[in-house]
Amino acid sequence: MRARVSLALLASAVATGALVFPLPATAAQAGVAEDGPTVRELLEKCDNGTDSCVFHPKGEPEYFTGEAHQVGDPVYNCTSSQQRSSVNWSDTTSQSNSVGLSMTTEAGFGKVFAVSYEQTFEHKWEESHTEAQTTFVDTNPNQVGWVQRAPQMQKVKGTYELHFPDKFHDHYIWYVDLEVTGPAPDSSSAVSQHTRDMSEEEQANCP
Repeated sequence: MRARVSLALLASAVATGALVFPLPATAAQAGVAEDGPTVRELLEKCDNGTDSCVFHPKGEPEYFTGEAHQVGDPVYNCTSSQQRSSVNWSDTTSQSNSVGLSMTTEAGFGKVFAVSYEQTFEHKWEESHTEAQTTFVDTNPNQVGWVQRAPQMQKVKGTYELHFPDKFHDHYIWYVDLEVTGPAPDSSSAVSQHTRDMSEEEQANCP
């Protein structure tokens, strides 16, 4: 299924000195025809066949807490008393985007995004963020314990503006909407400890 792409005819409207500006009033909004370019085709042309390719962020980043998930190995209390165990863990949060394309800040549309993000919000975009620590978990007899982490994330919405030297699928200018999600800057994370009773099978595996 082809993602929606906004296309525009050449327009004389120019925003001077503004990092982010609205699309020209004469821009036509349309879906991609069957013989039109896909989002992948357009983004692969960014700085690789265009006169210019710019990402215009729309509004401020949206910050949110990512899905909690287990980190490190579970611990099993096979003793007859309460036990405190240390769980060493490392967890990496990586960027993604709304069209599922591989993206690197070293080249192409990923680099264009990272440069625009840094210029607009005055801090660097992180492709990934790794957090590592030791967390202590208290378990009662015949319990299993584990650690969960919920990373702080951000979502940036915006539009790529691609200018071609020659008509590309009948147009000189194309606009592509994209949402990029990644680790929040200087992000902390919510780390929590959890316990439950062992199953009969787990108890049977105790030494």
